[in-house]
Amino acid sequence: MQSIAKIFVAGHRGMVGSAIVRKLQAAGYTNLILRSRDELDLCSQQAVADFFRDEKPEYVFVAAARVGGIIANSTYKGEFIHDNLMIQNNIIHSSWMNGVTRLLFLGSTCIYPKFAPQPMKEEHLLTGPLEPTNDAYAIAKIAGICQCRSYNQQYGTRYLSAMPNNLYGPNDNFDLEKSHVLPAMIRKFHEAKLRGDEVVTIWGTGTPLREFLQVDDLAAACIFLMNLDNQCYDGLLNDPLAPGLINVGSGQEISIRNLALLVQDVVGFTGALVFDTDKPDGTPRKLADSSRIHALGWRHDVELRDGITGAYRWFLDNHVSQ
Repeated sequence: MQSIAKIFVAGHRGMVGSAIVRKLQAAGYTNLILRSRDELDLCSQQAVADFFRDEKPEYVFVAAARVGGIIANSTYKGEFIHDNLMIQNNIIHSSWMNGVTRLLFLGSTCIYPKFAPQPMKEEHLLTGPLEPTNDAYAIAKIAGICQCRSYNQQYGTRYLSAMPNNLYGPNDNFDLEKSHVLPAMIRKFHEAKLRGDEVVTIWGTGTPLREFLQVDDLAAACIFLMNLDNQCYDGLLNDPLAPGLINVGSGQEISIRNLALLVQDVVGFTGALVFDTDKPDGTPRKLADSSRIHALGWRHDVELRDGITGAYRWFLDNHVSQ
């Protein structure tokens, strides 16, 4: 991408989109096209079509999505599948209609089967049943991957799908009902510390293993992928095992129990932990095989303790009164 290229970051106010914008601006990109939800309803086919017709972006990052943790995914299944299908369908189709040069569609490793071999490779997609607690979101994202592949095959577009593992960092959602596990823990421990609680309760057994990636690392990976030379980029699009699909992860995993202990230490909560084993664990293990992107030369920079410390600092600066 040239520094003056017209770049549309869909979802620029969310955690992922805002990180992509920060990285693009820091790298000297000056022609970013940004629209808030009030300015552009991505669920509206007509609004998105009009926007692309008028703006003609050259590169598109699809970071807009309805996202959430295990509670939100289980409770709002209809909204999760409807909104995500609408958003991605409108953006991908309008990108094709208006000659977008490259598009990067962002999803999640929850697209892989619940009991996929570990670490999860891109070719494991659609090889088994999904985790039931987030299947609506996962199916929407799988549809987006298939749409990108289909347009590439039929129309010659150059759309790539990147699947990060569990993300966290600045602009995360710290709502206890709708957030992912790590920000929920940060808020739980912080509020328990303020109240002087003796115990914090964590959902599940604490045994599931998770891989975490700080969102600025993902943003760097997105720009890295968008700027790949044509040979490497085409190699990903035409990969015989998993065309147009690439994992983005740290390659490191931690149990929910040890994650809770780490967050507890960073926040400074001195009480005890209790695990509510009547609550669901979700997928037992979720480690992405990121060997494809590692072979291309990208690696994460932010280690987990440093990232959690930064996320807690951001929470204190932006949510401490909530």
